Amino acid sequence: MDTNIKDLFSNWKTIPNLLSFLRIIMVPIFAVLFCKEYYAWAVFVLALSGLSDFFDGKIARKFNQISALGKILDPCADKLTQITIAIVLYMTFAGSSDELVKKFSWIFLVFLIKEAVMVVGATIMLATGLRPVAAELPGKIATFAFYIIMIAIIAFGPDIGIIVNGLIPSGLMIALIIISAILTLVAFCSYIPGVLQQVREKKSSK
Repeated sequence: MDTNIKDLFSNWKTIPNLLSFLRIIMVPIFAVLFCKEYYAWAVFVLALSGLSDFFDGKIARKFNQISALGKILDPCADKLTQITIAIVLYMTFAGSSDELVKKFSWIFLVFLIKEAVMVVGATIMLATGLRPVAAELPGKIATFAFYIIMIAIIAFGPDIGIIVNGLIPSGLMIALIIISAILTLVAFCSYIPGVLQQVREKKSSK
């Protein structure tokens, strides 16, 4: 366990890790701005977070700054951001004047449950000497779709659309969220083989 923790902080002072730290800091900033109904600034912070998520991976690969800590910080920042977005939009949808939107507010619980399971699972893996599985292509696609769809909802959705309120019809908005939820579940399933492989390898090494 101690060796595992020491390995995490080996060569951790990198630009990608700094960007991941900044994304984590942006989470409460976004939540406060959204709850205070400064939706334009909330979208700006969310877009900035998404861009930093895109560039930290690019920088890590191009300049060989991939680190063990970065493999944990990056998904951690993603999860905190997605959990926060899901919570604030769940509350917004639950209090919507649009009955269809209010009826489907439960969809955001899919994201919350998935992320809760991932956080608990990653904690257990670290405690048992395993490493959380890095995001594969399905996870990256799901994260990208989540950012785009949620920003579109805040910008053009009913009740809170900061650019054009209600430009996206409630039915289409619900459909987009369902698509994002399906991609999220597919991404979750894509982590399972990597976890099982680590478990098998650990058992065979004993």
